[in-house]
Amino acid sequence: MSYISGARSVSDKQVRIASTKMDGIGPKKAIQVRYRLGISGNIKIKELTKYQIDKMEQMIGQNHVVHWELKRGERADIERLISISRYRGIRHKDGSPLRGQRTHTNARTCRKQIRK
Repeated sequence: MSYISGARSVSDKQVRIASTKMDGIGPKKAIQVRYRLGISGNIKIKELTKYQIDKMEQMIGQNHVVHWELKRGERADIERLISISRYRGIRHKDGSPLRGQRTHTNARTCRKQIRK
């Protein structure tokens, strides 16, 4: 098992499929990375050389926001909404549903702290 850009990659999957398991990389970006590196379509992660893995990690790090950077950005956005007291920020802080869902009978998992 190898780590690429801080995310664990499955070694027995194809490069295209294994790279979509990283946060921030979807099918299109995975195919773009594979073509830029010149990797064939059927090769698996465990068959890559150390040089190819390093190049892949370097390319992903330069061109894409992935894994912890993406999560840190999302958390910063939520903190900003809370600090300026937007409706969505208040709902985040309370642990309630954000997008207008019904709360009278549903949203039990969001409201576990509130229930008696």
